[in-house]
Amino acid sequence: MSKIIKFSSILTIVFMLTACSEKSKNENQSLDTSISKIEVIDFHSTHRCMTCKAIEANTKYTLDTYFSNELKTDKISFQVINVDEQANEKIAEKFEASGTALYMNVIKNGKENKIDLTEFAFMEGNDQKAFSEALKNKIDTQLKTL
Repeated sequence: MSKIIKFSSILTIVFMLTACSEKSKNENQSLDTSISKIEVIDFHSTHRCMTCKAIEANTKYTLDTYFSNELKTDKISFQVINVDEQANEKIAEKFEASGTALYMNVIKNGKENKIDLTEFAFMEGNDQKAFSEALKNKIDTQLKTL
């Protein structure tokens, strides 16, 4: 009986180490080092409240109003992602998004810096002017680093 317990313990440890090392391999992979851009990502679930819809609308407004050239040249991209859809599982997991969340993923020389704007988005989501001004400033700040 003791040998079975030891074997089970060793097997469990090996399994855990294998699973953890696979995850770290994926996280440590770099993007193409020539890539420098900003991804603005609006995560949401299927059922959305008024504020969640306002976050998307105000983000789109800000990007279209102040960053149309950057959108055209792909220096900035905007994605709206439903976390409830199976096809979006990996990206939602990457950003740990399980419902409404707003992220700015700054990619500089292939290295990602995920900036969580969710709290800000909910605080200002229903005030287009305040939301837009603040988001514009946040994006401008990050554009200068690229």
